Amino acid sequence: MSLHSARAAALLAWVNSTKVCPDPLNDLSQLQDCSVFIKIIQKIHRSKEGEESVLEQPLPEKISFIRGFLQKHCRHKLAAENLVSAQKLLDGEELALAKVAVLLLYHTSMSCKNPGDWNEFDYKTQVELASILKFVLDNEESLNENLEPFLLRKALPSSSGTSSSSFEEHSPPLSLPHKREVCFLELQKIASFPGTNNMLPSPPSSPMGDIMQTPQFQLRRLKKQLAFERENRDGLEVELAENRKLIIEKEAQITTMQQRIDRLAKLNEKQAADQLEPKEMEELREKNESLVGRLHEAFRQCQDLKTEKAQMDRKINQLSEENGDLSFKLREIASHMVQLQEALNELSEEHNAALAQSQEKQGQLENELHAALQDKKSSEEKIEILQGKISLLEDQLAKLEECSAQEKGEVMGDILKLEELKQEVSSLTAKGAELQATVLRLEEEKQLREAALQSERGRFEEEKQQLGSLVTSLQSSLSESHRAQERLEQDLQARDAE
Repeated sequence: MSLHSARAAALLAWVNSTKVCPDPLNDLSQLQDCSVFIKIIQKIHRSKEGEESVLEQPLPEKISFIRGFLQKHCRHKLAAENLVSAQKLLDGEELALAKVAVLLLYHTSMSCKNPGDWNEFDYKTQVELASILKFVLDNEESLNENLEPFLLRKALPSSSGTSSSSFEEHSPPLSLPHKREVCFLELQKIASFPGTNNMLPSPPSSPMGDIMQTPQFQLRRLKKQLAFERENRDGLEVELAENRKLIIEKEAQITTMQQRIDRLAKLNEKQAADQLEPKEMEELREKNESLVGRLHEAFRQCQDLKTEKAQMDRKINQLSEENGDLSFKLREIASHMVQLQEALNELSEEHNAALAQSQEKQGQLENELHAALQDKKSSEEKIEILQGKISLLEDQLAKLEECSAQEKGEVMGDILKLEELKQEVSSLTAKGAELQATVLRLEEEKQLREAALQSERGRFEEEKQQLGSLVTSLQSSLSESHRAQERLEQDLQARDAE
């Protein structure tokens, strides 16, 4: 089975967007030498692992490097190891190449700071990329079983409402606001925590921006950053332990040298007492001076190590404090994300209930209006028939006026019949007027209901945008945490340079 054409095209568009190749690629098979993947790792992830020498290695070494990178940076290392087959990459299988592109896309999106960076893609490509990200988020525990069917799934036939089904099938349901003022006051209270900007920017207007600002995506990014901070802290602690071990070794060396100096000093005294020759005394003095110089040098090195140890201790303490702050923010934001999601679900349920009720009421109104119009039409037809009969009888009565009294008596029944017809016409006319009033009332009620529904939809869209703004404010807090992480990295790089 061939790859899903739309998803393959979206992955290829993303690879071309990295601009690591002089000419755009037209097919996934052009990735089979794996050089493009290594250049993506070098450029976007700024990894020291992807050195230039790797590009000069044979294909098996390139594949080993790429699989090692994925195992290190993917959430589940064993899953990543089994997910991408080295042999299938050697064979240039497009499915294996697509898997590597999916994992690199997911890892890259986790480090993307600005959702606007994705606006260079057209809407259809963004929809497919967003569907890929959503699939990986939902299937992190079962990528080995589900990724291949997802990439090989045939495209759906085009029809109204299905052009963006690959993304919309993962999107949360829309909701009609109910008790809106209270709900959004609570949402704003939930999203208000230290570090949140009160000036909320406009919500994103692209599928990639939307998926990157969902609570699920933001929480996964925060966990990834926290894990990175923990790795940095663990590395510093290992380095500190090595420095402490080196200090202990240097102190042991100093102690040994001090003991040797003491022994030489005693020997010097003994030799002076034995009146040694001046030449031997000079040699001992030179040895003693050399040992003293080495002792001073060892003392200096020990002092430098102690100073460095103190600096490392301060760095560790600072990193621990900032790591604690990040952990606290992560827990707080995770809690807020859960509450926001619960509020959104509540709004969705209320919207669905209100929408169903409105649709039911709308149907009833339409049925009543239809029945009233049918009754009105039937009454009008009866009135026309009766009026025709009345006109005929009135013509007959006009002729009777010219006839004798005896003939008038014979047609008295027709005259009574005529009076009954006039009464029936009056009754039907009154009923028609009543039906006309009913029709007007039903039409007015229908128009009012449609206007209310339109107003409800407008308010719901407005408050949906407010919810997006609240999620954006959480993103600004995440960016602040990321800047704190970058400051730590710069401090560590400056220390390494020294």
